[in-house]
Amino acid sequence: MTLGFGVVGTGAIGREHIQRITKVVSGAEIAAVTDVNQDAAKKAVEDFNLRASIYEDDTALLKDENVEAVLVTSWGPAHESTVLKAVEAGKFVFVEKPLATTAEGCMRIVEAEQKHGKRLVQVGFMRRYDSGYRQMKEAIDNNFIGEPLMIRCAHRNREVGESYTQDMAILDTLIHEIDTLHWLVGDDYKSIQVTYPKKTKNALEHLKDPQIVTLETKTGIIIHAEIFVNCQFGYDIQCEVIGEEGIVKLPEVATAQYRKDGVLGSGILQDWQSRFNDAFNNEFQDFIDAVRREGQPQGPSAWDGYIAAVTGDAGVKAQQSGQAEPIELPERPDFYQQKKQEEKV
Repeated sequence: MTLGFGVVGTGAIGREHIQRITKVVSGAEIAAVTDVNQDAAKKAVEDFNLRASIYEDDTALLKDENVEAVLVTSWGPAHESTVLKAVEAGKFVFVEKPLATTAEGCMRIVEAEQKHGKRLVQVGFMRRYDSGYRQMKEAIDNNFIGEPLMIRCAHRNREVGESYTQDMAILDTLIHEIDTLHWLVGDDYKSIQVTYPKKTKNALEHLKDPQIVTLETKTGIIIHAEIFVNCQFGYDIQCEVIGEEGIVKLPEVATAQYRKDGVLGSGILQDWQSRFNDAFNNEFQDFIDAVRREGQPQGPSAWDGYIAAVTGDAGVKAQQSGQAEPIELPERPDFYQQKKQEEKV
């Protein structure tokens, strides 16, 4: 069975995923596309030589019987509406983050999916599919380092442009750590606080950079996360979990080693696409395989998207208050205990 995707949003990330589905992973094809810019949709069909229908909007696309799964890569504020329509239509959904731009919107999707009675939605938190993070997860789950006590991590970008705003440090950058660390230790968050070290000269006037985020989990794990989006040297993701009996650390990405001008060194990646390309491939193959084999996705769920939204909102509030802000989450619904990501990925 070949899974037919309908793509909602054919901008940069949408085109990357079209390339991935048609050229890299197996078991799927692009059946339909739509974009608010119809020229962009037509160009995607032409550039990738797709035998796909072009629709004026997501409502029309969802009526296509060849569309079994919807890939949502449109503008973030449009995600909620498309996902809700797709769930109502009984279509599987792979949605890039954010699931919705508000926690309330995420909860509406959670409630709609539960009403449908089967998991349909997977959120694009690709780090869970990265080889290094998966090795860390296995070590923690197997009690290799004992109970986790502390986590130190960093999310560094070479630079960001003028459109990057203060809240994006939480909602666009740290959001990946928020999901991944919750998944790694299997422990809900209790509070979040943001502090500001000395500002780098390379940050634009409107942006405080770097930032230090402190998260505490319900069992007392303390997480220190560095956000530094104008570090100048490259794209650098670090993570170290300190346990009662040992430490597990995210491995460095392998790059060619060189000897030149009296220096023994290796290169540093410059962008997130290069760093997580394999993880993107793995998550799509898993989504396709799970839908075909299990009849539902097994990756990051709508509930995980809700957790990220609630935590992100508290983080933005903490940026403004300078205080430790509480993170209040209800109990995970039984519906999302059926096939938890940590049991499968």
